[in-house]
Amino acid sequence: MGSCMSINMEKSDRNKPEKLSRSVRKRGVSELLAASAKNDELIALVAGRTCSNGSSRIASLFTQQGRKGVNQDAMLVWEGFDTRKNSVLCGVFDGHGPYGHLVARRVRDSLPSKLLSELQEVTFRKSEDTLADEVPNSAGTDGNIECEVGNWLEPDMFSLWKDSYLTAYKAMDTELRVHPAIDCFCSGTTAVSVLKQGQDLVIANVGDSRAVLGTKAEDGTLLAIQLTTDLKPNLPEEAERIKQCKGRVFALHDEPEVHRVWLPHDNSPGLAMARAFGDFCLKDFGVIAVPEISYRRLTDRDQFIVLATDGIWDVLSNTEVVDIIATAPTRRTAARSLVECAVRAWRLKYPTSKGLQTQSGASVFVKFQTNVNLTLEFTCIPS
Repeated sequence: MGSCMSINMEKSDRNKPEKLSRSVRKRGVSELLAASAKNDELIALVAGRTCSNGSSRIASLFTQQGRKGVNQDAMLVWEGFDTRKNSVLCGVFDGHGPYGHLVARRVRDSLPSKLLSELQEVTFRKSEDTLADEVPNSAGTDGNIECEVGNWLEPDMFSLWKDSYLTAYKAMDTELRVHPAIDCFCSGTTAVSVLKQGQDLVIANVGDSRAVLGTKAEDGTLLAIQLTTDLKPNLPEEAERIKQCKGRVFALHDEPEVHRVWLPHDNSPGLAMARAFGDFCLKDFGVIAVPEISYRRLTDRDQFIVLATDGIWDVLSNTEVVDIIATAPTRRTAARSLVECAVRAWRLKYPTSKGLQTQSGASVFVKFQTNVNLTLEFTCIPS
C-alpha cells in the first residue's frame, strides 16, 4: 500500500535528464504498451512460459484490472526453465510510480533470460569440474559419466548459483537505467521469485513482496513459514545503509506505520521499500536492487507456497493466507478465495480509503504433490 509518493518534486526534477514533452512521452508510453502486448503474445508461444491469463499442465494464471488506474503487477510461470522437466521458475513483480507497470513487465520479460544465461554458465563450469574429477575413475564406464550438478545442498554449488543471481539482477537494473523508452527515474518494481528443481528451492527477493510456505507440523496442524523478509526502509540494516548514503527514512504524520525513503534535501519521492529495480532517483542514496537469496529443501510436510505482493500481506496475515488456501476445495477455488478474502479485508480495514480503486495485489499459489511436483495458480486482486 502506498509504494511511492511525492510531496515536492520541483527540486528533484532538476537532477533529472532533459524531460520530454508530455505529448511525446504519452505517445511513447502508448507505443510501448502496444509493443508489450505484442511481446506478451510472443512470450505465450515460448514452450512452458506463461505470463497472462491461461493455464498449462502445472499452472493456471488469472489477473483482473481494477476500476481505476493501471494494474502494475506482473506474473510469470516458466516450466522447464533450464530445459529440465522438473525445473520451474515463478515470480511476482509489483510496479510502482508513473511507469511502474512498464518496469514490472520489463523485469518479468528480461530477468529470467539473464538469470538462465548465468545459471547455465555456472552449471557448465560445474559439469566440467565434475567430469575432470571423475575421469581417472571412469574405466569400464564406456565414457558414460553422469553428473548430478543440480544438488544445491552442496555449499559450493549454492554459492555459485547465488553469484549468478547477483550478476543477473545487476545486469537487469543496468538495462533499466539506459532503457530508451521506459522512464525509471521515479518508477520501479519489486521482484519475488522461486526457482524449483526437484525438491530444491532458491528464493530471491527485492522489495516488499513476500513468499510464505504452508507446511504441516508433527501433530498435523498447518503452519505458515515466511521465506522472505519484507525489505522495508525501517529495517535496521536497510535504514543504516540508506542513511550512510545520505538518504532519509521517516514516516508521514498521516501514515505513521509506513516508513519511506526520501532524497537528502527534498521530501520526495517517498519510496516505501528499501530495495527495488529502477527508482534511479534514489540509487545514489541507499536504495539497491541486490536480492536477498535463500535456499530450502522441500520435505513431505511442505504443502504449498504463496508468493504475493503487499496488496495481500497488508490486510491478511501469513496464517490467514495459509488457512484460506488450505480450506479451499480446489486450486482454482483457493486462488479465488484468497482474492475475495483480501478484497473484503481491504474494505473492512480501509473503508474510506481509495485503495480499493487503485491498490492491486498479485499472488501465486504453489501446491506440492506427494511426488514433489508442483501446481501453480496466479491471481491478481482486483482493485
